[in-house]
Amino acid sequence: MKNKSSKRYKKLLETSKDKKVETLEDAIKKIKNNCTAKFDESIDVSLNLNLKQKKEEVSLRTLVNLPHGNGKKIKIAVLCEESKIKEAKDAGAELSGSDNLINDITAGKINFDKLIATPAMMSKMGKLGKILGPKGLMPNPKLGTVTADVKKAVKALKEGQIEIKNDKDGNVSASIGKKSFSDNKIMENFNVFIQTIKKEKPNGIKGDFILSSFLTSTMGISYKVKLRA
Repeated sequence: MKNKSSKRYKKLLETSKDKKVETLEDAIKKIKNNCTAKFDESIDVSLNLNLKQKKEEVSLRTLVNLPHGNGKKIKIAVLCEESKIKEAKDAGAELSGSDNLINDITAGKINFDKLIATPAMMSKMGKLGKILGPKGLMPNPKLGTVTADVKKAVKALKEGQIEIKNDKDGNVSASIGKKSFSDNKIMENFNVFIQTIKKEKPNGIKGDFILSSFLTSTMGISYKVKLRA
């Protein structure tokens, strides 16, 4: 299996060794052509951002609402009072509850990808911070995961809302679709992603905020993409 994978990847590198900066349209076509794995590969974008000011390095953490989602199914849990359990279930949450959910989390049973909490439940969240924090699952009002509007929050996540934050080197990355997506859907998701990031440019950052952008697939190689002005 390892040899097959190695041969497949070497072949991709050989066919793409003369890479240049691509238009978005051309990059998508080449990436799809290189999606030779036996599953529906994800299409991923990676950006290097200019996050350095003179006195300090700033960070970015925001939400992107992909118009077509990214093709990934996520499991949502809602920590809420009993009166909102039905609302959470009707909205599409796989798990919901109060003390029962807290007990599961405390016991290490984290069977979800995103956690939403109502404001009334935040007083019970303190002891969960050490468990949820390192996993990036702690609800945050700034990111819409602490809210009384459970239906709206669940719907947004199910329809393609993703959280973005930079790493220590100023990079951000995200899946913006699948090989099976039409080119137009991938392009629209990419453009919304880029525009959302541009709007987050901190005050004091001079010059271009996005220094470089790359597109790749799960098992493929990356292509540098030329951004429109």
